[in-house]
Amino acid sequence: MSSSSQIEMMKQNARQASSEAITWVVWLARFGFAANGLVYITIGALAAQAALGSGGRTTGKSGALASLANRPFGQVLLALVALGLFGYALWRLVEAWVDPENEGSSVKGIVKRIGYVISGIAYGALGVQAVRIVMGGSSSSANQTEDWTARLMAQPFGIWLVGIAGAIVIGIGLYQFYRAYSGKFRTKLKLYEMSSGEQQWATYAGRFGFAARGVVYLIIGGFLIVAAWQTNPAEAVGMGQALQKLAQQPYGPWLLALVALGLVAYGFFAIVLARYRRIFISR
Repeated sequence: MSSSSQIEMMKQNARQASSEAITWVVWLARFGFAANGLVYITIGALAAQAALGSGGRTTGKSGALASLANRPFGQVLLALVALGLFGYALWRLVEAWVDPENEGSSVKGIVKRIGYVISGIAYGALGVQAVRIVMGGSSSSANQTEDWTARLMAQPFGIWLVGIAGAIVIGIGLYQFYRAYSGKFRTKLKLYEMSSGEQQWATYAGRFGFAARGVVYLIIGGFLIVAAWQTNPAEAVGMGQALQKLAQQPYGPWLLALVALGLVAYGFFAIVLARYRRIFISR
């Protein structure tokens, strides 16, 4: 075999290996969307039960993982969810590095890609928590937000950093409302593979789900600003505590039920993404 033939064969093998790697990343990403959807459905279902007075509780993602572990075959289910969360984290990091959707190097594009990195790290950490629970550990979700807020406040200009973090979270919440209103999330879907009924229900679930997430993010961001203003990390709240704050307002059970159903809707929308999300890695 000539040297040119050997080089060409090496190139073909490299292209095949790259293609196989890309295929695995895509499948892990889809599995990740489904796992994320299951987590949100669990959070919403528990909150809805709490609102209706039929058990349940307001909790965040870590608490949802602990709840899944207590279901029949919960350890197996949670192990699969952990794999999915790692897959979702990997996909977020790939989005940031490869930029498959051409976000570019503008200020807006860089901000989005930084957000992907933060999201990837957060979901990777959540996957680690899921593994710990499977191995017999606890979710340790009670004071997580307060703890990291206290650590941030202990840094130079920490009060300002917490306040800025609150403003950013509020901005994310407002962006969720924009996504719900604009319906641009539909561009992420392979609509040509969906029936008209599937498109309609996916749109309803997406709008309702993004709006519910917007409410939660606004509450979390608002209390971060309160924590900075009062120099008190105990004022900071996570998702579960944000839902609890909502329940304490006038007509709280009704508000909680509405947002809880929205979170369930977002979970179902994430499962739709697992099947119909457009995922490109190579440009």
